[in-house]
Amino acid sequence: MAGWETELDELMRTRGSALVRYAYMLSGDRALAEDLVQDALVKVYSRLRRPGRGGVGVAAGSRAHDLDSPFTNVEGYVRRAVLTIYLDGYRKRQRWSGIKHLLADDPSTRGADQAASARVDVMTALAKLGARERACVVLRYFEDMTVPQIADALGTAQGTVKRYLSDATKNLQEILRPDDFRPAEGRAAR
Repeated sequence: MAGWETELDELMRTRGSALVRYAYMLSGDRALAEDLVQDALVKVYSRLRRPGRGGVGVAAGSRAHDLDSPFTNVEGYVRRAVLTIYLDGYRKRQRWSGIKHLLADDPSTRGADQAASARVDVMTALAKLGARERACVVLRYFEDMTVPQIADALGTAQGTVKRYLSDATKNLQEILRPDDFRPAEGRAAR
């Protein structure tokens, strides 16, 4: 067994449960805590590397660590990695919670009636667009054409197509916005 494998085995045997408890205190979920520890171990040990081939060691000034030499305070590195991975996930969840209300519905709970209703809403919203805007949206998002292809199909400049798509997107967002997210009358929209 290589030196780093022994070190990793020793760490998990002696401090593995403490690392999982630490991750559990952060996340509040046992399964997530175990995943955090595993991801942290992978992160810490993947950043470390063996000396190069041909007997050449780690380059001078490199931040890489020779896995065959002892690694000091490995638990501290793993704890820091657990915290970093947890915070990165927390930030992603916060960003998602800030925008998920923009989705019409949760697709896993949608029934046929909701899908049909959404289709009617989209068709109604498309009907409220100008002819060129509607054509650009349909060609781009329903026919999956690129901007140059749309410009060729409509006989117009690519910049014009981009402008139509931009205007149409703004209009569709306003038309399809749920009533709960519309500004109250008399208040200025943000």
